[in-house]
Amino acid sequence: MSNLPTTLPAWLALLESRHAETVINMGLDRVLAVKERLQLSFSCPVIMVAGTNGKGSTCSMLESILLRAGYKVGLYIKPHFLDFNERARVNGDLASDEVLVAAFNEVEAARGDTTLTYFEFTTLAIMKLLSQAGMDVVILEVGLGGRLDAVNIVDADVSIVTSVDIDHTDYLGDTREKIGFEKAGIFRAGKTAICSDPVPPQSLIDHAEAIGADLWLMGRDFNYSGDKQQWSYGGRNQRRNSLAYPSLRGANQILNACAALAALEALKLELPVGAQEVRTGLVTVELPGRFQVLPGRPTTILDVAHNPHAAAALNQNLGNMGFHRYTYAVFGSMQDKDIDGVIAAMSEHVDHWCLATLPSPRSASASELAAKVQLVQPERDERTINVFDDPAAAYANAVSRAGEDDRIVVFGSFLTVAGVMAARKSSLH
Repeated sequence: MSNLPTTLPAWLALLESRHAETVINMGLDRVLAVKERLQLSFSCPVIMVAGTNGKGSTCSMLESILLRAGYKVGLYIKPHFLDFNERARVNGDLASDEVLVAAFNEVEAARGDTTLTYFEFTTLAIMKLLSQAGMDVVILEVGLGGRLDAVNIVDADVSIVTSVDIDHTDYLGDTREKIGFEKAGIFRAGKTAICSDPVPPQSLIDHAEAIGADLWLMGRDFNYSGDKQQWSYGGRNQRRNSLAYPSLRGANQILNACAALAALEALKLELPVGAQEVRTGLVTVELPGRFQVLPGRPTTILDVAHNPHAAAALNQNLGNMGFHRYTYAVFGSMQDKDIDGVIAAMSEHVDHWCLATLPSPRSASASELAAKVQLVQPERDERTINVFDDPAAAYANAVSRAGEDDRIVVFGSFLTVAGVMAARKSSLH
């Protein structure tokens, strides 16, 4: 054990080299075995959040409101943009390198000869860290699906499925019914199970009923109403009136806020939260890369929309923004995504495509993307398609061409947004 890494970057490099393959090792037996050896358990309420889109927003709203209410809050959220530490938040702050290294050492000692993927190893480490941090409540974001995700080794007190749409078809199936069943795998017998998708798959409802979970459905058990100024939440036994809209912009955020408030209603005896804390929490919530509008001109928007459902929401948000002469899109995508569907959803507003190859073996090449864009939106004088080796170069090109009245929208994979964030950060220093 003496030759283990002593720094976080060295640890992450070791984990990446151990499992260079990107396969998701289906089945939770190995992770459960290591969990037992770690004696990993939580002595506070746990809220688990799964869904195709909206997971991160829902987690961030819960964290923001609960911090305002004075609770000690632990959050596991992914992926990260610039620093791995973004994945583990203790009381609103990023976990330190030292704390993460200590947790990695604990998992390494406990795993023996059990092989763990990068995601399984880091999930166990962060959950162990949060379980020892003296939290009042812990919020866990599911990585992929639900039933077989490493996070699901924990029994949550409240489970949320935000939205069910087509993504990760290789692992989760190619219909909403199949995917809904996978996501419903985080529900537990006798515990609150919330679904904020307005049209939940029947498979999710059936599974919740089959295991005896207490299912809360949007429109049946909780809903919202509102005008341009404010909105109200109505749950089973709790109303929240005259709320400000969440600071996270976009049409779907009200559904995510409802899911968060339903979870708080379900936990109101263990974690009471006042009206003012809800209002302030929603107004101050921040989450990078979710319709994030940067200050300055030309207007720049960062959004991790990487499936047609998210791209349609981004397109709608762009339409609500007011006049911009030209829109430059900096776009990169993984090969296994529905790229045609994303391009089609966005083509209404994009004039100039700046396409990037991403730093991943799973990336679609910029020229592959260009061929797909060309089919949907052929190039002509006022429409251009250009290809670049990385997101930073694509973004630099957009910046060099865009005027004050134009806008640049950076979207697609997390790696697209992360590449531009890193480029902006280095240009500021």
